[in-house]
Amino acid sequence: MESYKREFIQFLQGAGVLKFGDFTAKSGRKIPYFINAGMIKTGEEIAKLGEFYAKAYFEKLGKKPAVLYGPAYKGISIAVSAAVALSKNGLDVPFFFNRKEVKDHGEGGMFVGYVPQSGEEVVIVEDVITAGTAIRESMAILSGLEGVKVAATFVMVDRKEKGKGDKGAMTEIEEEFGFPVYSVVDVYDIIGYLEEDETNAENVARIRNYLAVNGAKA
Repeated sequence: MESYKREFIQFLQGAGVLKFGDFTAKSGRKIPYFINAGMIKTGEEIAKLGEFYAKAYFEKLGKKPAVLYGPAYKGISIAVSAAVALSKNGLDVPFFFNRKEVKDHGEGGMFVGYVPQSGEEVVIVEDVITAGTAIRESMAILSGLEGVKVAATFVMVDRKEKGKGDKGAMTEIEEEFGFPVYSVVDVYDIIGYLEEDETNAENVARIRNYLAVNGAKA
């Protein structure tokens, strides 16, 4: 396993972002592990997370300028930290996020931060994709921005799960909306990391059993 992947998984565990147990995903699926960006609570942790997203951005998109969009609520801190990390490495990009409820006073509107203009491209930064539900919600929100195109989505972990059909949720999103979805690591990286310590055998078995039912076939 590449060293940065091991470092990232260790970071997720250390920050309490990666947990094992019994959880319910936004898709309604009962899952044996959970990725929760909301557990990142310190300046050092969020700065580190932003560095990982920036590294993935540069690796996949290079110095391509885009506007970062962080869906409320967990995506907000990711967008901010990623924008800071990118700027420290020579790419200063704007960011914005949505309100859960449209503001009808003051400056009003759905969005906070920079609002993309026609012809500009947006990069969505999320914590994780399970069945693709959250990304579809984001696309419905962003569809109100005329002439704005989504160039890519970045997430922490590719869960390698089915979407609406047997294909992977990330593959379905790519095919449905026409942009690539990138992840820092995937669930099989996590399994490989866990298998290095035999005390993780139960969690590995539970994840593999879950994937046998909910894992993508392609």
